Amino acid sequence: MRMMVKRQHLLLAGLLLFFAGIQFRVVESFTLSEKSTRFIATQLGAQPAATAAAAGIWQAPTGRKILAPPRWLGLALMSAGSVLTLRSLSMRDGN
Repeated sequence: MRMMVKRQHLLLAGLLLFFAGIQFRVVESFTLSEKSTRFIATQLGAQPAATAAAAGIWQAPTGRKILAPPRWLGLALMSAGSVLTLRSLSMRDGN
């Protein structure tokens, strides 16, 4: 049985992506808690400093990780969200 993508599903996904893109444009960096930093370290293993710097991850003095997403990520999410939202508005209610 195949699930059909409905208009409201596409609208919700588009709006969530758009607002996540706005959030990434407004926020400069995210500081993870010590618990989440330990979790990521156990899942990914020890990263070399060069790989961590290339991924936008820095070690804070308190043992917490600071994530700085690239500036283009917010624009990409906003663009994808806009396309999905406009596509959902052009769909008929039955599809």
